[in-house]
Amino acid sequence: MNIKRAKEEIERTVRAYLAKDALGEYAIPAVRQRPILLMGPPGIGKTQIMEQAARECGVALVAYTITHHTRQSAVGLPFIRQKHYGDRDVSVTEYTMSEIIASIYEKMEATGLQEGILFIDEINCVSETLAPTMLQFLQCKTFGNQAVPAGWVIVAAGNPPEYNKSVRDFDIVTLDRVRRMDIQPDLPAWREYARKVGVHGAILSYLELHPQNFYQINADVEGAQFVTARGWEDLSNLLDTYEKLGMQADEEVIRQYLQHRTIAEDFASYLDLYYKYRDNYGVEEILAGRPRPEAFARLLQAPFDERLSLVSLLLAGLKARFGDSCRENDVADTCYALLRQLKQDLAALPDPEPTDPEDLLQQQIGDYEAETARQRTAGALDKEGLARRLGVAAALRDWAGRLRRAHAAGTQEAFDLLRGYFETLAADREKRQEEASAALEAAFDFMEQAFGESQEMVVFVTELTVSPSAHAFIAENGCERYFRYNKDLLLDNRKAALDRELAAEELRHGGPKG
Repeated sequence: MNIKRAKEEIERTVRAYLAKDALGEYAIPAVRQRPILLMGPPGIGKTQIMEQAARECGVALVAYTITHHTRQSAVGLPFIRQKHYGDRDVSVTEYTMSEIIASIYEKMEATGLQEGILFIDEINCVSETLAPTMLQFLQCKTFGNQAVPAGWVIVAAGNPPEYNKSVRDFDIVTLDRVRRMDIQPDLPAWREYARKVGVHGAILSYLELHPQNFYQINADVEGAQFVTARGWEDLSNLLDTYEKLGMQADEEVIRQYLQHRTIAEDFASYLDLYYKYRDNYGVEEILAGRPRPEAFARLLQAPFDERLSLVSLLLAGLKARFGDSCRENDVADTCYALLRQLKQDLAALPDPEPTDPEDLLQQQIGDYEAETARQRTAGALDKEGLARRLGVAAALRDWAGRLRRAHAAGTQEAFDLLRGYFETLAADREKRQEEASAALEAAFDFMEQAFGESQEMVVFVTELTVSPSAHAFIAENGCERYFRYNKDLLLDNRKAALDRELAAEELRHGGPKG
């Protein structure tokens, strides 16, 4: 199965294992809750899907790479306890609590979440002394004499032997007690995830042109050469940060992430062209509605990969604007809700003082930041969710500082000041939405003039359709041409694909009938 299907099944399993009956007991007893065993090549995204599954199921996550542990840290340290059996005292060896089990209780205390996922990675790559402990863990859900707490779903992951010489085979007794899922690299599934987390546009367009370079692990006379999904995502984060700092990654830097000489060289060359197209075509000028006249003439002679790169650059610029607009919209909505709550709390005071609005606002800020910290500890926030909460906190702190400096004479004056601060925030939101809408219209103007209803327009509209930020923005603000092209072009594209499938099916069965 691919990584998307595995994530869906993990989420279904968590919900099933944590479901309770009418008496409040787990519907599937803990002893029958088989651990999930994910087997797949390295760097495919197993850890990332665990973080997503925990977030979406609203449970905690404790993750360990077991190869970093000794038997003592996994099981606990031995100590001697005196016990009385029958008519004599004896010395009995017991163990302290496992570091891993202790981490679960610490996570429960820090987050307030009593249920979660315990994820053990590289479980089949442990040392010889730790191997029996791992088999006991999968079979009995214990480390030494300490059981995994009720309400915690066990997921383990390992690499097949062709990717790691250190792996150990599981015996039939163990395999008969787990749910094994074999995961294979799948570019379409990863691309869907990549759009959601904002993987760099150059990587997405490069893999559109060279899908065979998405995931490779080869061994030759020069040693192991590989490129993985993890490598692409980590490289994306670096490229984004480099761009913000006005820097550009060269081939040597890229090879630190794509450890496959040929693919690293190829992508480095593509990235150079990608930036060159951005500058030569003037992407920001296009999105501002001021395309360079020579851009249209150049596109007439440009190969398909250059045209596709330009479409990708336009989409990257739009998605950045959509993301900023949606984030500011969410921040403004949350600030409005908090301001309404503050007004209600202020009205409930029997004899309000001039400083009460500021005191209530400070209390709101403290509660909001405490909840943000709790959610961060629990892993309940993705990158965008964290950015929204930090944006709200920053706005509230700005209001509190301005209100303190204003020295309002009464509660009504103080609240009027707060309302004015919000109106400024709302005006900034409207301006950002208008700018993003104008950029979208400018992009359609350029696409129509440069490409018409060509394959490039199909790619453009399709990416707007599948991009989470674009979908959210257009659903909120509309775009007549998007809806028209989405209906006409994509319908025609699907019909053409169906016609090709039917023609291929007829050829397989001896040609058309009739």
